[in-house]
Amino acid sequence: MFSETIELRGHIIDSLILPKVLDEILRAGGNFKIREIKIGERRADQSYARIEVSGPTHETLDELVLRLRQHGAEITEKVDVQLAPAPADGVFPADFYVTTNQQTFITLDGKEIEVHPAIMDSGITVDREAGRATAVKFYEVRKGMKIVAGHQGIRVAPIQRSTARTDVFEFMSNVSVEQPKSAMIREMAREFKRTRDGKGKILVVAGPAVVHTGAAEHLEGLIQWGYVDLLFAGNALAVHDIENALFGTSLGVNLGRADLADQGHENHMRAINAIREAGGIARAVETGLLQRGIMCSCVRHGVEFVLAGSIRDDGPLPDVITDAIEAQKAMREKISGVSIALMMGTMLHSMAVENLLPASVKTVCVDINADVVNRLTDRGTFQTVGLVTDIEAFLRELTDCLSNLDGATTSERRQK
Repeated sequence: MFSETIELRGHIIDSLILPKVLDEILRAGGNFKIREIKIGERRADQSYARIEVSGPTHETLDELVLRLRQHGAEITEKVDVQLAPAPADGVFPADFYVTTNQQTFITLDGKEIEVHPAIMDSGITVDREAGRATAVKFYEVRKGMKIVAGHQGIRVAPIQRSTARTDVFEFMSNVSVEQPKSAMIREMAREFKRTRDGKGKILVVAGPAVVHTGAAEHLEGLIQWGYVDLLFAGNALAVHDIENALFGTSLGVNLGRADLADQGHENHMRAINAIREAGGIARAVETGLLQRGIMCSCVRHGVEFVLAGSIRDDGPLPDVITDAIEAQKAMREKISGVSIALMMGTMLHSMAVENLLPASVKTVCVDINADVVNRLTDRGTFQTVGLVTDIEAFLRELTDCLSNLDGATTSERRQK
């Protein structure tokens, strides 16, 4: 048997890190022996464990240790990372280290350097002279770049439970359609208010269901009250929102009466044409063509937005980024500093954005489809909660809670 000694530090008991590590060892066919363990006596105290891990082959042990590093395990012997040159543009060297969205450090020349940004499914390039380690995607790799290979000299710091207080992101993960949601939404509202008042950054990822369900006015309220700093969406949300603002319909359905409007199926195309003629969403607001709606509120209140296109888009609107790589770049540039991400009614956009966010970002996923919520919240952290519910009902209750916390009614707030 081949063996290696690892160390775990922090809140490894109440964050379930220790049992996850032991389970990972057993599932991989390895064995362990706990050489030393110290458990904190109070909640604020950290714990420590030194564990001897063994496997039947050197390769099995290496692979196992790599997986344990994702839970924060450290090798007792400190060594520098291994670097290999990128063989060509857009190509990582063999055995390159694949990042997670957890905070990651490398050891270089005996010093520990944090990797930025904390983004999953990337490689790590190292600038030795600048003492900098950067997570990069395939399209950013250039021939000759020094890339981290193997798993030596890498430390991952997983998200752990807060010792100060237990919030909604820790005591609940998913709330099914049968369970009461009001208490959870009230806690979410408090978290949103803390973030806004503390100058944190709130990201909303939204699909056209926000408009279809009649929830657009509630999202407008959040924007007007300063609870949205950044909006990520596709062409569909913007088109249906603008169609609703110009014609009172969404995909030809009159949202006020829930019936089909005469020739309403043409409205979304006419909405696209109007914005294209105006020269874009901001220009349509400036000229007075667009006077209400989610996109109008974003322009008026300085909320940045990224609209990422797809092959199914009509138009698209002039503001839509049709190149997928360019859209990803735009999102990556803007997510720095995001504290909370609210994802509603768009599985594919939400999954794409989740892959860009560090694990430290608190994420709320809302959808009427339980399978979608389960997929979006299955990240294995204490930072993500899911709600299986209608989007309009969720946003209506959330805005009511925020209004109460701010000491004003919804109508009063909107008049400000």
